[in-house]
Amino acid sequence: MINLNRTIPALAAILLSLTSISTMAIEGRELAQLVDENSKLTTDSAFNRFKLSTCKYGIKDKKLKCVEKPREKLVESVQMNTGLNNKDTKSLAIILEPASENGIGMLSYNYDDASKDNETWLYLSALGKVKRIASGNSDEESEPASLFGSEITTEDQETGKLDEYTYRILQEDTYKDRPVYILETTPTLERAKKSRYAKTISWIDAERLITLKAQMYDKRGKAIKRIQMNKVELINDIWMPRSLTVMNLVTSRLTHMSLEAVTFGVDIDEGFLTQRALTDQAFRESNLNALRSQTQ
Repeated sequence: MINLNRTIPALAAILLSLTSISTMAIEGRELAQLVDENSKLTTDSAFNRFKLSTCKYGIKDKKLKCVEKPREKLVESVQMNTGLNNKDTKSLAIILEPASENGIGMLSYNYDDASKDNETWLYLSALGKVKRIASGNSDEESEPASLFGSEITTEDQETGKLDEYTYRILQEDTYKDRPVYILETTPTLERAKKSRYAKTISWIDAERLITLKAQMYDKRGKAIKRIQMNKVELINDIWMPRSLTVMNLVTSRLTHMSLEAVTFGVDIDEGFLTQRALTDQAFRESNLNALRSQTQ
């Protein structure tokens, strides 16, 4: 669920080839495409369970710590690649815990084609209503819609749409004992109208093609968000982080996402990933139980 330069990100997002490019001459756009293509591996018929922990943070004894009790949510997500050459992604995320938020869900359609706006719907179970979320917002006084009140936004989770950005490799370096490319990503004038970020700097593992760290800047050149990938592991021949931390440098709030379980190659009915999955509890649970049975 996360994309990176858009972090998230899918969450994730952002992964891995077993082939090293560290000794190859490479252009920024080519590097971005390799990272984007590899990130699709994490959304290829995937069924995940993850925990979100969000809090106000501070620095104590030179360590980053929550200064209040974190708000925690346990979430299940279903993702599959669709469309031409499987470059689009459909995903569904449902809150399991706390019990007071059980059934709150988010449905997202992420399109590779820059001419098609992504689509996201949020369902609030207590109100029984589905709300369409705008695909972008350049108003610096407001945040894009977040993932269940976390510091991870819908923009952070986007993938594809490479033509909406320009790319420049700033240098080769090392980061946490890993060889990295430091990549600058800048939105085009048209994309900038829909983005909160004026540029993103990413530290990309040159061998595993996974973003290890990213920092986003506003139109005044001020750093406003930082994303840190942790516990990178090889899962089902896919390099991916088991956890990530997203820091909002404006509000001093952070969200830690930890991946508790992931299964690739599950049999997902595309007809499940519709708004009915948000509003029809019996339909949703029937399909989720079928997916859960494939993880046992």
